[in-house]
Amino acid sequence: MTLNELSILNFKNIAEAAMQFSPKINCFTGNNGMGKTNLLDAIHYLSFCKSCVSRGGDAAVIRHGDDMMLLQGNYERRGAEEKISIGLQRGKRKVAKRNGKEYQLLSRHIGLLPLVMVSPMDTELIRGSGDDRRRLINQIISQSDRNYLDSLIRYSRAIDNRNAMLKSGIRDAILFESVEEQIVASATLIHGVRKQWIEKFTPIFLKYYHAITGGEECVSLEYVSQLHDSSMSRILAESREHDCAVGFTTRGVHRDDIELMLGQYPMRKIGSQGQCKTYTIALRLAQFEFLMNTCGITPLLLLDDIFDKLDANRVRRIIDVVSGNTGARFGQIFITDTNRTHLDEIIRSVGSDYRIFHVDGGMCHCEEHGEGGAPKP
Repeated sequence: MTLNELSILNFKNIAEAAMQFSPKINCFTGNNGMGKTNLLDAIHYLSFCKSCVSRGGDAAVIRHGDDMMLLQGNYERRGAEEKISIGLQRGKRKVAKRNGKEYQLLSRHIGLLPLVMVSPMDTELIRGSGDDRRRLINQIISQSDRNYLDSLIRYSRAIDNRNAMLKSGIRDAILFESVEEQIVASATLIHGVRKQWIEKFTPIFLKYYHAITGGEECVSLEYVSQLHDSSMSRILAESREHDCAVGFTTRGVHRDDIELMLGQYPMRKIGSQGQCKTYTIALRLAQFEFLMNTCGITPLLLLDDIFDKLDANRVRRIIDVVSGNTGARFGQIFITDTNRTHLDEIIRSVGSDYRIFHVDGGMCHCEEHGEGGAPKP
């Protein structure tokens, strides 16, 4: 799958942009704060209908001082053209269209355009709460399993209903059982799919981590869930009295986590900055290969400032991996870096079609393109 053209109107600090991309390597250079990450976020938005960066709700992505934003992407997917647009006006609902036809449910768009983004914010996967790691699990699986995504939505709604009952002081056992029946059905499927996922995903992750580190460190992933030792129905029954007291559902698959280990200790406690960044990059590259295998489509790969805080050996090995010499054969890549040397090294290593864009104050223009590492005017 490739993104051939992208047009942007009033997205974050980008007033207007129209770009044509290489099917292989696309590099964005420029100083920090100029909009490089925002360009990657626009591509991310077209796949997931949401930002990977902004935490202030949908309105936060609309350029300051404007009332609307519009993103349009022309893709080639399985030999067919796909035209995707997403528009948003302040105070109104988001509108996403595929080939001119509006989605009635945005969830139906998820998985159409598989994408993996490696970002400096990924350190939250290690330092942050279980919410961040659950979000990773859900993002990976949802892109390839529609039933899983539907179960997540049903589970979330049923938990919201149960929480509303708990807060309102309802104590009717029959009412609780009717809501909990929906929770149990969804939770059982979610837990089972996550168990299967971790078994398939872990060996892929280990391959990439060892490729980047040279096999010098021992790491592991452990899926942590209360459902390993009990059923969801039993968990809800046992915790109902406590949940009534605190006013929300304290146990369930919405508390699941992944323990990220370095040797015998959690990475969050002993990992250096370089080790944590290596860990998250390996997680994301494993996500890419997992999606490619399960979706049957090569995802887009977005690499945002991935070389910062890494030693020269790890930088060299990552370049080797991204060049396709280790692991999956990557397709279209979008990469940002303030260091042009890294980008030039990747282009030489890949030896394929490329474009280099310069970004300054939200303005973007192609300053170089070529094939096989040979520049064109």
